Amino acid sequence: MLLNDAVNKFIYHLIITSKSKETIKSYTSDLAAFQNFLESKYNCAVYLNEVKDIDIDDYLYTLKVKKLSSASRSRQLYTLRSFWNYMYKNNFCNLNIAMSIEPIKIQRKERTFLSPEEVQDLINAIDHPVVKTVVQTLFYTGLRISESLNLKLEDVDIENKIIHVINGKGAKNRNIPINIHLLSILQNYIKTYRSSVKSIYFFATEKSGSLSAPYVNRILNDTAKNLGWQKHISAHILRHSFASNLIKNGVNLVYVQKLLGHSNLKVTSIYTHANMDDLNKCINLL
Repeated sequence: MLLNDAVNKFIYHLIITSKSKETIKSYTSDLAAFQNFLESKYNCAVYLNEVKDIDIDDYLYTLKVKKLSSASRSRQLYTLRSFWNYMYKNNFCNLNIAMSIEPIKIQRKERTFLSPEEVQDLINAIDHPVVKTVVQTLFYTGLRISESLNLKLEDVDIENKIIHVINGKGAKNRNIPINIHLLSILQNYIKTYRSSVKSIYFFATEKSGSLSAPYVNRILNDTAKNLGWQKHISAHILRHSFASNLIKNGVNLVYVQKLLGHSNLKVTSIYTHANMDDLNKCINLL
C-alpha cells in the first residue's frame, strides 16, 4: 500500500470516529509534511511497509535543524505514533516502527500570564468591538480561541447563563457558566453590535460573518506593542491567564481542569505559578 493511500485511510478513520476539526487538520498537516519529506528523500512515491524507523529519526532531525521547538517535534512524533498504531492494529503494515522512536524531551518554560489589571489595560486599548468582546470572553471563560470563534448563536445561552462548547478539543462537549461580569458584556454586545449581523456564528463581523484566529492574535499582539509591553500576547495567553488567576485565588485544580476541558489533571497543573512572595507566604505558615 502506498503511504499516501494509508494516510487517506487514517484520516478517514479520524473523520468517521468524530475527531474534532482541529485534530483532523493537525494530523493531516503533520502526515503530509512527513510524506513530502520521504518523497523528496527517495525521489519517488513511498510504500507504507518500506518506511523504516530511521526515516522517522531523519525527519525529526530535519525538524530540529529547522529549529522547530521540542513541543512541535513531540507533537509530530505523537501524530506518527497514532498513525502507525492504527495501521499496525488493522494489519495494514508489518511493524509498528514508530514505537521504537525515543520520546522527545520537552523543555518546559514558565508560561506567561496576565493579571486582571493587565487584562483590563489590554481590553481598554482594543478598538475593534468584536475582538474586544472575544478577548473578554477568553479571559472570563478560559475557552480556546477555536472554541470561542466556533460558537454558534444558540451555544451562548444568556437566559441560563451558560456557554455550550460543542465538539471542543478531542471532540468533547462541555458547559461553561457565564461569569457575572461577562454576562453584561455579552448582553450589551448582542444588543448593540451583534443584532445587525447575519451569521450563524456568535462572534462575527458584518463584512465576513465570522472572525479568524490569526486576525484576533494580530490585534492582540499589536495592542500589546502599542502599550509598550515586551511580552508576546496571544489568545492562548488569555486562556493561561484565566486558569492561573483562578488557581492563584484558591480554586481547586479539579474545577479548573473541568472548565478548561482537560482530560488529564497533569496538563492543568502547568498553570500553577509560584513567585517569591507566594513562597514566602507558604513558608511562614509553619
